[in-house]
Formats: sequence, structure tokens, C-alpha cells
Amino acid sequence: MKKIIVIGCPGSGKSTFSRELHNKTSIPLYHLDMMYWNADKTKVEKCFFLEQLNNVLNEDMWIIDGNYGSTMELRMQKCDTVIFLDYPLEVCLGGIKERQNKPRSDMPWINTENDDTEFIEFIKNYNFQSRPNVIELLDKYSDKNIHIFKSREEADVFLNQI
Repeated sequence: MKKIIVIGCPGSGKSTFSRELHNKTSIPLYHLDMMYWNADKTKVEKCFFLEQLNNVLNEDMWIIDGNYGSTMELRMQKCDTVIFLDYPLEVCLGGIKERQNKPRSDMPWINTENDDTEFIEFIKNYNFQSRPNVIELLDKYSDKNIHIFKSREEADVFLNQI
């Protein structure tokens, strides 16, 4: 376990899980949101985002936290381990509510997502629109070390065994 991606619906706790995994393993941690967004909520140039991501992917060890479907297959190709936080919608919506208006190390601004109806709709539609693509990629890259957690408790058990 040297090159790890942590994926799942927004609000599932990818960043929290990734920080704990980093704390237990000392493997360098990278947040896709920090590569993709500027502090003023504008996106970086796509070529700059991809350059940053490729620089990380060329390192010997990493944990990469985030979905970003356009680069998910590239990350799956390069990783040895996939952690998929496959939680119910209610858990993810609760996760968004819990982190609202709190500073976080994985975002360049303080989230106020409760006001972002488009983002909430994305979360509500994740299981129908994004999850099938994730499952398809997991099937395609079934040679990877894949961990699918259905609850925070399952993820905690995994972390406690490290």
C-alpha cells in the first residue's frame, strides 16, 4: 500500500479518512480540491491541474483524496490501492452539514455548501450518475487492492488495523 486513492460521494469523509490514513502511514497526502481550485472559488487552468496531478502520480508514494471523474481512471491506473467510501446518501448529506462553515486543510476556502443547491443536487444524484462509473472502473481495475466500505464503522475498523 504505497499509492492510494480515496474516492466516494462528497460528504462521505474522504478527506478525514485520508488524513487519518496519512497519520498512520506517513504516506504523503494530496487533496485534489487543493490542486483544482483557487482560494477565490475559481478553477485553475486544466493543464496546470493535470501537471500537478501528474507530478504527484510520478512520486513513489502518495494518498490522493478526491473524485474528479475526468482523472479517476488515470489515478486508478497508477495506484495500487483504492479506498471507496460507498456510504448511503443520508451519511453524505450529514457529512456536508457537519463541515459547513468550518476551515479545512483540504479546501482553499471555508465551505458553505448548504447554500449551493447545485452541489447538493450532485450529491443526491451521485448514486445514479457517478457511482455506476466508479463501479465500472473498479471492475476494470479489479487487479488493484480494492476496499469498499459501506459505513464509517467499517472504515474505522480498517484504519485501526493499520
